[in-house]
Amino acid sequence: MPQPILRTARLLLIPLADRHLGLEVELDSDPEVLRYLWGRARTRDEVLVSHAQRMALAGKVDGLGFWMAFGSGGATPGSAAPEREDDGEFVGLMMLPPAHGPDQPDDPAVCDLGYRLLRRWWRRGLASEASRVLLRHAFETVGQSRVIAQTMAVNRGSRGVMEAIGMRYVRTYFPSWDDPLPGADSGEVEYEMTRTMWTRTHPAA
Repeated sequence: MPQPILRTARLLLIPLADRHLGLEVELDSDPEVLRYLWGRARTRDEVLVSHAQRMALAGKVDGLGFWMAFGSGGATPGSAAPEREDDGEFVGLMMLPPAHGPDQPDDPAVCDLGYRLLRRWWRRGLASEASRVLLRHAFETVGQSRVIAQTMAVNRGSRGVMEAIGMRYVRTYFPSWDDPLPGADSGEVEYEMTRTMWTRTHPAA
């Protein structure tokens, strides 16, 4: 099952492809967007490496991967998602790859939820809106057993999205960093949504 095109009320989510590299570079050129990830803007060469890693991850579990989000009309309340990618404005990168990394489970039935928006689209509820449709896709289409999300404990914005979409706090953990970012001493947090949690709140599933 290839990654499908997904829609929300205000967003069109298109599976990440090589043609989107320039948009990924634009996204990662803002140090504020990467404040809790890299602490600085990234070079095109660095983004190119990440793009290749994302494309490889997207091929590991059918239906999982990365999506580029496009909106229209400023994505204000009442605006509709664009019909086509070319009709919309780039909003950000939405992530639902298989769980990976040293602090994540090695289980093909567990995936990792993430979101990264251009700064001009912040505080409009778009990360939550996109995340809800990704959760639905994970449980109802792909058949995942658990979706996790991780961020720095001090990243209140990202934690707010996790809580808004019904994920529950699981743990705080303390990875070892060679060059820790400000706030790293507070640790990282993990939230989760399980299939049981999803079906309890979405009985039609």
